[in-house]
Amino acid sequence: MGWNSWNKFAGRVDDAAVRGMADAMVRSGMKAAGYKYINIDDTWEGVRDAQGVIHSNKKFPDMKALADYVHGKGLKIGIYSSPGAETCAGYEGSLGHEEQDARTFAAWGIDYLKYDWCSASALYSNDDMHALYQKMGDALRSSGRPIVYSLCQYGRADVWKWAPEVSGNLWRTTDDIRDNWESMSRIGFSQIDIAEWGKPGHWNDPDMLEIGNGGMSDVEYQTHMSLWAMLAAPLLAGNDLRDMQPSIHAILTNRDVIAVDQDAKGTEARRVSASRDTGVWIRDLSGGDRAVAIFNRAAMAGKVTVKLADFGLKAPAHAKDLWTHKNVALAGAEYAVEVPGHGVVMWRIRPTQLQSDAAGGAVDLPHQTGIIGHFR
Repeated sequence: MGWNSWNKFAGRVDDAAVRGMADAMVRSGMKAAGYKYINIDDTWEGVRDAQGVIHSNKKFPDMKALADYVHGKGLKIGIYSSPGAETCAGYEGSLGHEEQDARTFAAWGIDYLKYDWCSASALYSNDDMHALYQKMGDALRSSGRPIVYSLCQYGRADVWKWAPEVSGNLWRTTDDIRDNWESMSRIGFSQIDIAEWGKPGHWNDPDMLEIGNGGMSDVEYQTHMSLWAMLAAPLLAGNDLRDMQPSIHAILTNRDVIAVDQDAKGTEARRVSASRDTGVWIRDLSGGDRAVAIFNRAAMAGKVTVKLADFGLKAPAHAKDLWTHKNVALAGAEYAVEVPGHGVVMWRIRPTQLQSDAAGGAVDLPHQTGIIGHFR
């Protein structure tokens, strides 16, 4: 969980913006909600000196001082490079300098590396990916500092099958996300078929969040957050944290939804029913809980009928709606749910014996006050 500069700033990111995001992450309560990493994407790179050591450019006059500042806020800091000669934006890559760059990153105090394929494709084929990512993975492991390793090669070569072997902690499974419904929904709803490859410490990554960047409605952003939570995906915000609207802040810091994403069991959701416009997903959580997401991909609101048997439950059952924070009584074998256009209804359901008192009444399912599980 954290923030990445690219979606909002692209090549405009600089030292001041990164410090401002660190300040805002703490001030806004995002740190308290579990967000931890402040990640600098492409365009920080300067030139190499006579010994081949990489230096940051004038936008980042002192990377070690910046890392110290972020650490002083109780946060972690990430950086970006490529196995090719150049990054996506044409800056210096790590080709031929993997061990040297890993040592430099460690000396600066870097906690996270996003490693983007980009120009490597001009020299290598997909068959070479494993070895090239292994080289940086080995370099990070030898750097003397624990550094999260994020593979960014757009889901090519079935990366989810071999990324853990090269010390990958997360790996991109798609092309770049865009801040619109078509892009977000296409990516999010296509991930469930590779769910088996995600597990604690090693995560499928459908790309960063676009929540708050203005291209979607709040309802669509709720769907975005719900999809990523059901997928146990990394939650890397990509908006300007310094001036969030209250509704965007509420989406990004919804602790009930975050608790689903960060659940210690680490399993991803499975689809229990689907039609052209609707789908019902279920995710098994620690302690026997289940998360249920009912999606409506149509532009107009509509009713979706869910069957308790699909969740392995019998009536009566009780759930908590994770967006309204209200309890829901599921009295019969089927339950009709009104779902907004491009929207979602998301529940957390507990085992029956924990949901009902002796008289069969509902017990409140409390709002999550802490984050469960492994940080991404």
